[in-house]
Amino acid sequence: MKPKIAVALSGGVDSLISAFILKKSFENIVGLHFLHGYEQPPFQTSVHPSESPEGCDPSIAIYEPPETHPIKHIANQLDIPVKIVDCRNHFQKTVVEYFVESYRKGLTPNPCMLCNPLIKFGIIFKLARQMGASHFATGHYANIIDKEDNGCLLKKGTDSQKDQSYFLALLSKDILPFIYFPLGNMTKQQVIELADLNGLSPVTRKESQDICFIPNNDYAKFIIAGDGITTSPGLITDLKGRKIGTHQGLHQFTIGQRRGINCPANEPYYVLKIDQTENRLIVGFKKDLYKSVLTIKNINWFIPIPQSRIDVFVKIRYRHQAAEAVLHPNNDGSVTIFFKNPQAAITPGQGAVCYIGDEVIAGGWIHE
Repeated sequence: MKPKIAVALSGGVDSLISAFILKKSFENIVGLHFLHGYEQPPFQTSVHPSESPEGCDPSIAIYEPPETHPIKHIANQLDIPVKIVDCRNHFQKTVVEYFVESYRKGLTPNPCMLCNPLIKFGIIFKLARQMGASHFATGHYANIIDKEDNGCLLKKGTDSQKDQSYFLALLSKDILPFIYFPLGNMTKQQVIELADLNGLSPVTRKESQDICFIPNNDYAKFIIAGDGITTSPGLITDLKGRKIGTHQGLHQFTIGQRRGINCPANEPYYVLKIDQTENRLIVGFKKDLYKSVLTIKNINWFIPIPQSRIDVFVKIRYRHQAAEAVLHPNNDGSVTIFFKNPQAAITPGQGAVCYIGDEVIAGGWIHE
């Protein structure tokens, strides 16, 4: 039997070229396009349930895309079958509710880091395997390497500007042997050129690291329009507790933010802390943003948990340059990170990812 490879298809050029590359080596390719419930044009197209493939989770509705659906443009170019997978309820209950709840707690969420293990490499990966696929592929810029002494590990993509290993750091290590990242050793420019050379055109140019369910990246408007948060004005204070202004809702702010504080001073103010209990925004100057220590909890390990301190590089957000640090394991399962040089805007609720060289060794959530 010819091996079946399932490819997640978003409609963008990265997943399009991933499927194109795989089709050169495998004849049996199927595309999976998932619905999250916040589709924007041109993807706001009605679909009708079809019979789920035998052996698949009956709670996950699967659709045949109508000819008017834009994902058919991708399927027709590649000459492969494509299924639409309805993840709307799961996405709302996991990713979106987590996003809103994080802001309610005064944290800054990272929904992409949660969506990957729960939806793309959770529900969609399991469905692919139930459909008989030996492997599941996506258009992420990352690599998987097989280290004989430690099994498969996640590794940075070749394109340093597009590397997405940070967003994948919470994937279960157990699924890595069944994952393909065809773009891992390519640059974005090479992907675009390959598409042009072969006359392949994506449906959307939207970059995958954008938050897919937030129109125009307007977080505050999305939260207020939802069902989770009621806001009220509160105090803006400095580090000594002195009132310097008022805010119109803590949901509008994140650690390190400068915009929107609107308090005159000799130098700009930045958000240092969000005090949800007192409905208070604590601000300071740029020098006050820098810290040398953070705690990571709920850690996903790719290597055996170290029993003593190890040298690592740590990213505290996607666009952060990984910084040299020492990782100290704690008895409660958390780790403390000691940076060699202080880092700006360490933000509770964001993901922290630890590397040794180009290899991801652990990922988790930043706590106070």
